[in-house]
Amino acid sequence: MLNFMRKHAKFFYIFFFLIIISFIFFYVGPVNDHSPKPVAEIGNERITVKEYWRAYDNVRNTYREIYKDKFDSEMEKKLKLKEMVLMQMVDSRILYVAARDMGLHVTDDELREAIAGEPAFQRDGKFNERIYLRTLQLNRMTPKYFETRTKEELLARKLRQLIEASVVIPDEDIPRIKGNADFLKNIRDTIIRRKKSMAVEAYIEGLKKKYKIIMRAELIA
Repeated sequence: MLNFMRKHAKFFYIFFFLIIISFIFFYVGPVNDHSPKPVAEIGNERITVKEYWRAYDNVRNTYREIYKDKFDSEMEKKLKLKEMVLMQMVDSRILYVAARDMGLHVTDDELREAIAGEPAFQRDGKFNERIYLRTLQLNRMTPKYFETRTKEELLARKLRQLIEASVVIPDEDIPRIKGNADFLKNIRDTIIRRKKSMAVEAYIEGLKKKYKIIMRAELIA
Protein backbone atom coordinates (compact mmCIF):
# COMPACT_ATOMS: atom_id res chain seq x y z
CA MET A 1 0.00 0.00 0.00
CA LEU A 2 2.77 2.45 0.97
CA ASN A 3 4.74 1.63 -2.17
CA PHE A 4 1.63 2.20 -4.27
CA MET A 5 1.02 5.61 -2.66
CA ARG A 6 4.62 6.68 -3.20
CA LYS A 7 4.44 5.62 -6.84
CA HIS A 8 1.34 7.75 -7.35
CA ALA A 9 2.41 10.62 -5.08
CA LYS A 10 1.88 13.24 -7.77
CA PHE A 11 -1.84 12.74 -7.43
CA PHE A 12 -1.97 12.87 -3.63
CA TYR A 13 -0.59 16.42 -3.65
CA ILE A 14 -3.83 17.58 -5.30
CA PHE A 15 -6.16 15.16 -3.50
CA PHE A 16 -7.07 17.57 -0.71
CA PHE A 17 -7.95 20.22 -3.31
CA LEU A 18 -10.27 17.75 -5.07
CA ILE A 19 -12.15 17.18 -1.84
CA ILE A 20 -12.60 20.93 -1.40
CA ILE A 21 -14.01 21.24 -4.91
CA SER A 22 -16.34 18.35 -4.15
CA PHE A 23 -17.66 20.16 -1.11
CA ILE A 24 -18.48 23.29 -3.05
CA PHE A 25 -19.54 22.21 -6.52
CA PHE A 26 -20.90 18.72 -6.19
CA TYR A 27 -23.09 18.71 -3.12
CA VAL A 28 -26.75 18.90 -4.06
CA GLY A 29 -29.10 19.78 -1.24
CA PRO A 30 -30.13 22.53 1.14
CA VAL A 31 -27.79 24.07 3.69
CA ASN A 32 -30.01 22.88 6.55
CA ASP A 33 -30.03 19.23 5.56
CA HIS A 34 -31.34 17.47 8.63
CA SER A 35 -31.46 13.98 7.18
CA PRO A 36 -30.99 11.30 9.85
CA LYS A 37 -27.60 9.87 10.66
CA PRO A 38 -24.99 11.92 8.81
CA VAL A 39 -21.92 9.97 7.79
CA ALA A 40 -19.79 12.19 10.03
CA GLU A 41 -20.15 14.89 12.67
CA ILE A 42 -17.47 17.34 13.76
CA GLY A 43 -18.80 19.26 16.72
CA ASN A 44 -22.06 20.70 15.44
CA GLU A 45 -21.02 20.32 11.79
CA ARG A 46 -22.49 17.48 9.73
CA ILE A 47 -21.35 15.66 6.61
CA THR A 48 -24.42 14.07 5.06
CA VAL A 49 -24.46 10.79 3.17
CA LYS A 50 -25.53 12.65 0.03
CA GLU A 51 -22.64 15.06 0.40
CA TYR A 52 -20.22 12.18 0.84
CA TRP A 53 -21.32 10.31 -2.28
CA ARG A 54 -21.04 13.46 -4.39
CA ALA A 55 -17.45 13.91 -3.23
CA TYR A 56 -16.65 10.24 -3.70
CA ASP A 57 -17.98 10.17 -7.27
CA ASN A 58 -16.00 13.29 -8.14
CA VAL A 59 -12.73 11.92 -6.80
CA ARG A 60 -13.26 8.53 -8.42
CA ASN A 61 -13.98 10.17 -11.78
CA THR A 62 -10.82 12.25 -11.43
CA TYR A 63 -8.77 9.10 -10.87
CA ARG A 64 -10.30 7.64 -14.01
CA GLU A 65 -9.36 10.73 -16.02
CA ILE A 66 -5.76 10.57 -14.77
CA TYR A 67 -5.09 6.83 -14.93
CA LYS A 68 -7.54 5.84 -17.69
CA ASP A 69 -7.89 2.05 -17.96
CA LYS A 70 -5.32 1.50 -15.22
CA PHE A 71 -7.83 2.68 -12.66
CA ASP A 72 -9.92 -0.39 -11.92
CA SER A 73 -11.65 -1.94 -8.94
CA GLU A 74 -8.36 -3.45 -7.78
CA MET A 75 -6.65 -0.05 -7.63
CA GLU A 76 -9.68 1.40 -5.88
CA LYS A 77 -9.47 -1.33 -3.23
CA LYS A 78 -5.75 -0.80 -2.75
CA LEU A 79 -6.32 2.89 -2.22
CA LYS A 80 -9.25 2.26 0.15
CA LEU A 81 -10.86 5.11 -1.74
CA LYS A 82 -14.12 5.21 0.21
CA GLU A 83 -12.34 5.51 3.53
CA MET A 84 -9.83 7.98 2.12
CA VAL A 85 -12.53 10.32 0.83
CA LEU A 86 -14.36 10.25 4.16
CA MET A 87 -11.21 11.00 6.14
CA GLN A 88 -10.25 13.87 3.85
CA MET A 89 -13.74 15.33 4.12
CA VAL A 90 -13.50 15.20 7.91
CA ASP A 91 -10.04 16.79 7.80
CA SER A 92 -11.31 19.59 5.59
CA ARG A 93 -14.30 20.29 7.79
CA ILE A 94 -12.31 20.23 11.01
CA LEU A 95 -9.91 22.84 9.63
CA TYR A 96 -12.89 25.07 8.91
CA VAL A 97 -14.31 24.59 12.41
CA ALA A 98 -10.93 25.34 14.02
CA ALA A 99 -10.37 28.43 11.86
CA ARG A 100 -13.83 29.72 12.74
CA ASP A 101 -13.28 29.14 16.44
CA MET A 102 -9.90 30.91 16.26
CA GLY A 103 -11.61 34.03 14.97
CA LEU A 104 -10.25 33.91 11.43
CA HIS A 105 -12.57 35.41 8.86
CA VAL A 106 -13.00 35.92 5.13
CA THR A 107 -13.77 39.39 3.82
CA ASP A 108 -16.37 40.13 1.17
CA ASP A 109 -13.57 41.22 -1.17
CA GLU A 110 -11.76 37.90 -0.70
CA LEU A 111 -14.97 36.04 -1.44
CA ARG A 112 -15.67 38.06 -4.59
CA GLU A 113 -12.11 37.58 -5.80
CA ALA A 114 -12.30 33.81 -5.27
CA ILE A 115 -15.59 33.47 -7.14
CA ALA A 116 -14.54 35.77 -9.97
CA GLY A 117 -11.31 33.81 -10.37
CA GLU A 118 -13.06 30.47 -10.76
CA PRO A 119 -12.65 29.36 -14.42
CA ALA A 120 -16.05 27.64 -14.37
CA PHE A 121 -17.67 31.07 -14.06
CA GLN A 122 -15.63 32.81 -16.74
CA ARG A 123 -15.93 33.51 -20.43
CA ASP A 124 -12.93 34.77 -22.39
CA GLY A 125 -11.00 34.98 -19.14
CA LYS A 126 -13.51 37.25 -17.39
CA PHE A 127 -16.15 36.57 -14.76
CA ASN A 128 -19.61 36.16 -16.29
CA GLU A 129 -22.52 36.56 -13.89
CA ARG A 130 -24.96 34.76 -16.20
CA ILE A 131 -22.70 31.70 -16.35
CA TYR A 132 -22.24 31.89 -12.59
CA LEU A 133 -25.97 31.89 -11.86
CA ARG A 134 -26.67 29.25 -14.49
CA THR A 135 -23.99 26.92 -13.09
CA LEU A 136 -25.43 27.22 -9.61
CA GLN A 137 -28.93 26.63 -10.92
CA LEU A 138 -27.85 23.44 -12.69
CA ASN A 139 -26.37 22.22 -9.41
CA ARG A 140 -29.51 23.23 -7.52
CA MET A 141 -27.67 25.77 -5.38
CA THR A 142 -28.59 29.31 -4.48
CA PRO A 143 -25.91 32.02 -4.59
CA LYS A 144 -26.28 32.40 -0.81
CA TYR A 145 -25.60 28.72 -0.23
CA PHE A 146 -22.66 28.61 -2.63
CA GLU A 147 -21.10 31.74 -1.15
CA THR A 148 -21.49 30.35 2.37
CA ARG A 149 -19.71 27.14 1.44
CA THR A 150 -17.02 29.03 -0.46
CA LYS A 151 -16.36 31.16 2.62
CA GLU A 152 -15.96 27.98 4.65
CA GLU A 153 -13.44 26.61 2.16
CA LEU A 154 -11.49 29.86 2.11
CA LEU A 155 -11.45 29.92 5.90
CA ALA A 156 -10.07 26.38 6.07
CA ARG A 157 -7.49 27.34 3.45
CA LYS A 158 -6.37 30.32 5.55
CA LEU A 159 -5.62 28.08 8.51
CA ARG A 160 -3.84 25.58 6.30
CA GLN A 161 -1.67 28.36 4.87
CA LEU A 162 -0.83 29.60 8.37
CA ILE A 163 0.30 26.11 9.34
CA GLU A 164 2.36 25.72 6.18
CA ALA A 165 3.95 29.15 6.64
CA SER A 166 5.28 28.05 10.03
CA VAL A 167 7.35 25.26 8.45
CA VAL A 168 11.07 25.96 8.30
CA ILE A 169 13.38 23.66 6.34
CA PRO A 170 16.94 23.62 7.79
CA ASP A 171 19.71 23.37 5.20
CA GLU A 172 20.80 20.05 6.68
CA ASP A 173 17.44 18.56 5.71
CA ILE A 174 18.21 19.16 2.04
CA PRO A 175 20.24 16.31 0.50
CA ARG A 176 23.72 17.37 -0.58
CA ILE A 177 23.66 16.16 -4.15
CA LYS A 178 24.95 17.49 -7.42
CA GLY A 179 22.87 18.43 -10.39
CA ASN A 180 21.58 21.33 -12.45
CA ALA A 181 19.68 24.16 -10.81
CA ASP A 182 16.25 23.01 -11.98
CA PHE A 183 16.82 19.49 -10.70
CA LEU A 184 17.95 20.71 -7.28
CA LYS A 185 15.02 23.13 -7.09
CA ASN A 186 12.58 20.32 -7.82
CA ILE A 187 14.07 18.20 -5.05
CA ARG A 188 13.93 21.07 -2.57
CA ASP A 189 10.34 21.91 -3.54
CA THR A 190 9.32 18.28 -3.08
CA ILE A 191 10.87 18.15 0.40
CA ILE A 192 9.26 21.43 1.42
CA ARG A 193 5.88 20.31 0.09
CA ARG A 194 6.11 17.06 2.05
CA LYS A 195 7.17 18.86 5.25
CA LYS A 196 4.23 21.24 4.95
CA SER A 197 1.84 18.36 4.35
CA MET A 198 3.16 16.58 7.44
CA ALA A 199 2.73 19.75 9.51
CA VAL A 200 -0.90 20.10 8.44
CA GLU A 201 -1.55 16.41 9.11
CA ALA A 202 -0.06 16.71 12.61
CA TYR A 203 -2.14 19.81 13.33
CA ILE A 204 -5.32 18.08 12.22
CA GLU A 205 -4.56 15.08 14.42
CA GLY A 206 -4.26 17.48 17.35
CA LEU A 207 -7.62 19.02 16.49
CA LYS A 208 -9.23 15.59 16.46
CA LYS A 209 -8.41 15.30 20.16
CA LYS A 210 -10.10 18.63 20.82
CA TYR A 211 -13.33 18.26 18.86
CA LYS A 212 -15.87 15.48 19.20
CA ILE A 213 -15.91 13.50 15.97
CA ILE A 214 -18.40 10.80 15.08
CA MET A 215 -18.02 8.77 11.90
CA ARG A 216 -20.48 6.19 10.62
CA ALA A 217 -18.47 4.34 7.99
CA GLU A 218 -21.14 1.63 7.82
CA LEU A 219 -23.36 4.10 5.95
CA ILE A 220 -20.97 4.09 2.99
CA ALA A 221 -19.97 0.43 3.06
